[in-house]
Amino acid sequence: MFELIEIDELAKQLNLSSLYEIARNSAQIGNEILKNNYNKIQKISSKGRKGDLVTNVDLEVENKIKEYLLEETPNISINAEESGRLNNSSDLTWCIDPLDGTTNYSHGYPFFGTSIGLLYKDMPIMGAISVPYLNELYSACIGLGSLCNDSELKVSSPSKLSDSLLVTGFSYDRFETEDNNYAEFCYLTHKTRGVRRGGAAAVDLAFVASGKVDGYWERGLEVWDLAAGAIIVKEAGGIISDYPSGKFNLSSGRILACSPSIEIELKNELDKVSPFNRNLYS
Repeated sequence: MFELIEIDELAKQLNLSSLYEIARNSAQIGNEILKNNYNKIQKISSKGRKGDLVTNVDLEVENKIKEYLLEETPNISINAEESGRLNNSSDLTWCIDPLDGTTNYSHGYPFFGTSIGLLYKDMPIMGAISVPYLNELYSACIGLGSLCNDSELKVSSPSKLSDSLLVTGFSYDRFETEDNNYAEFCYLTHKTRGVRRGGAAAVDLAFVASGKVDGYWERGLEVWDLAAGAIIVKEAGGIISDYPSGKFNLSSGRILACSPSIEIELKNELDKVSPFNRNLYS
């Protein structure tokens, strides 16, 4: 991530406080629409891959947030899940996930949210994630720490991996690849107090930042899944890296986010796991 001198330079170049407020407002736009339409979906369709859904609510949230961002920050690029890229000429890019956890939302399962991240030259510098069912707004700006609503966040500090609660997920391509995270899930279930599968990567990352869970790993993710959550975890004192090891690379679609106290042990254990043969589950 950035060094302190780079953060100072960013603050001189950008009005971070103004952009931070815009990020939080954007997540709140999603929050209100998701609450108002909960259990009232009018249309659900598939984007082509098994389990990859889009609803009229995804589209409404994305359109409203884009309208707001284009009005407030017309010179900043946008990369949105449902409509793609808009204006690639800026060093800054808003990444919009209008409804992270669409499958959950479409079934009335209350684990979902809206995620808005801001990248500077492909590096997350601020983000906001609304979790409507909990009335929680997670946010962070580089160098300023992380918040849940107005309370400061700090990651947990379990003494060892066996004392930890983890969360993970499974990519849409799990039906076609052996790198499907099934083996890791089973293995770490036996090495920890438990592993949860939430179904919304941004919310999983917010929960790491708040200490609700101690660590999270996943593969096959998109930029909009990670842009906000990565900086929120980092600013809450957490570790973010590639999975199972290496420097964090937003474009890799892989992330390990956790408390520093279990970082080495978690990476070592993940590195031991060989993939399951997907043909066993065909």
